[in-house]
Amino acid sequence: MDSKEALIQSLVTEGYLKTPRIIEAFRAIDRADFVLPEYRDEAYGNYPLPIGNGQTISQPLTIAFMLELLDPQPGENILDIGAGSGWQTALLVRIAGSDPAMAADMSGGVTAVERIKSLCDFAKNNLDKYGFVESGRVKLCCFDATAEIPEGNYDKIIAAAAAPRDIPGVWREKLRVGGKIVAPVGGSIWLFIKKSDGGWEEKEFPGFAFVPLIQESRMKKSGPRKYFNFFLVSCFLLLASAMILSVNEIYTSVKRAPVFIE
Repeated sequence: MDSKEALIQSLVTEGYLKTPRIIEAFRAIDRADFVLPEYRDEAYGNYPLPIGNGQTISQPLTIAFMLELLDPQPGENILDIGAGSGWQTALLVRIAGSDPAMAADMSGGVTAVERIKSLCDFAKNNLDKYGFVESGRVKLCCFDATAEIPEGNYDKIIAAAAAPRDIPGVWREKLRVGGKIVAPVGGSIWLFIKKSDGGWEEKEFPGFAFVPLIQESRMKKSGPRKYFNFFLVSCFLLLASAMILSVNEIYTSVKRAPVFIE
């Protein structure tokens, strides 16, 4: 895409952006502020971009799809797992509190977690462009969210990396009754709604591919070889994304389940 507005219009036309508050956030929070300098000219492309450490800033289409499922609301306490570049975190802040005067009176807020220290720093620098960390509208933490998450309970939880079989139990424990989790598991995005303690409604949206959710303790046991393999997987996903886009084979969910690469 040549411009931010062209990207937004394409997402609206294809049905991935629907909610006015989310559309407004895409306009207010510029993806170009969250990419590496060498990729700034590609900031409005509808594909993921490398941000270092084998990670990517997510494809705009995928972010739009997941945020529409999550349906964040003003005043909610929201947890963003795998903050990466900080782009999705910034969108959540804007969506859940577009009016700064209103946001100041809210009991909720956005907590973002990223396990890679250099990416925590990258996200903080990017979020600082909007004053979100300094103002307290975002709490940014650097640790492994598969084992623990910040204190408190959450209305909504969203994750950016795929668990192999199921989401970590601690995420379910920390979600309030009536809350939602949107997270990739395997090759699908899942919506989990907590109907009661121990009672869940779950819905699968297949046809996606993400980098894997990495547990820090397992990384230490497996050593650098597994990390290198993880890096190769990330490179393969980026290459596959470029190939898919080059032949224009992205379809809307009405026609068939698309393949999106993170």
